[in-house]
Amino acid sequence: MADRVTVIGWDGSPLTAAARAALGAATLVAGAAHHLALPEVPPAAERVRLGSVALAARRIAAHRGTAVVLADGDPGFFGVVRTLRAPEFGLEVEVVPAVSSVAAAFARAGMPWDDAHVVVAHPRTLRRAVNVCRAHTKVAVLTAPGAGPAELGLLLDGVHRTFVICEELGTEREQVTVVTSDKAPDHTWRDPNVVIVIGGPAGAGEGGGWIAGRDPAAGPRGWTLPADAYDTPLGEGETEPLRAAQLARLGPRLGDLVWDIGSGSGAFAVEAARAGAAVIAVDRDPAACARAETAARRFGVQLHVVHGTAPHVLENLPEPDVVRVGGGGAAVVSAVADRRPQRIVTHAATRDAAELVGRDLTEHGYRVQCALLQSVELDTRHWSETERSVAFLLSGVLPDRAQ
Repeated sequence: MADRVTVIGWDGSPLTAAARAALGAATLVAGAAHHLALPEVPPAAERVRLGSVALAARRIAAHRGTAVVLADGDPGFFGVVRTLRAPEFGLEVEVVPAVSSVAAAFARAGMPWDDAHVVVAHPRTLRRAVNVCRAHTKVAVLTAPGAGPAELGLLLDGVHRTFVICEELGTEREQVTVVTSDKAPDHTWRDPNVVIVIGGPAGAGEGGGWIAGRDPAAGPRGWTLPADAYDTPLGEGETEPLRAAQLARLGPRLGDLVWDIGSGSGAFAVEAARAGAAVIAVDRDPAACARAETAARRFGVQLHVVHGTAPHVLENLPEPDVVRVGGGGAAVVSAVADRRPQRIVTHAATRDAAELVGRDLTEHGYRVQCALLQSVELDTRHWSETERSVAFLLSGVLPDRAQ
């Protein structure tokens, strides 16, 4: 095992005294081509081109001497430190950090970033990264080949965002470009790059939060909100107990895309968005679409509202993770099941309707649960009944995609 492993971050600035001293004593240096070309790298040191970090870690673990790993930015922030410290390699490392590429990108843009979400996009996670960009007003995306600005722009079709694209930060070829998301696919972008994605209502410019990213205390407390929190009457399928049960069955979370079909007032869509998910609210009634947009503005969340009739309007929507069907019955549920989301939830007013939907979900390979929900609201001044609602709650989960 290497006697000593030092990880040095590099952001284009001159190396610190500590970094130069570690490099001068190195008998093995691992890094990208531009790192290995630095004049401070000892000529006699073994050089390892850093492609696979895991392979380099094995070489370092087997090396007898002093090893240095060079990496762009802060190597502890979505960087090589996590891999080097993995139990299978047994490496203890010292870290000399530099400015992370995300911090540098926001500095070039002249923007604060304590209120930003930071995500990594590569081909496996691109869709989830795009969903975060749909759901939040300020996101930094660390890209990878095949999951860069062009791909982000293509998948954000129909959602207007501004991209600040920072290419090759810290090098002589550094370039910062501002484009709208629909124009990003028209260009070829150099790697590596960071994309700052901006859109939606701006947050308050004064003060600061206590936590990075979206402040969880920014809105009213509660997973679901009472009917009087919305400035419009809610429909029969939008009672608070039913919404709470539907949210519990779907479990929307950051990185998810939720379809809310038959969104009505937008209450469920807003509450799924408050959980951090991206939400597409669909309704055939223009007035309902307007109410959903109003509710989104009131509670400071992002909704993509689509006016149209299901199931036809669903054909061109991006793939969902979880779906609530608030209207349309068995035909819409069947069309949704054809798209294979992880989870589907809906409700029915009668047992016959519930059985029809349940059979269809079962035939599509979903594991089905059904519960009869009855809620009774009481006036606690007189303990008298004020409202009663009854509904069959149905949910389907794909066994192979249950997580």
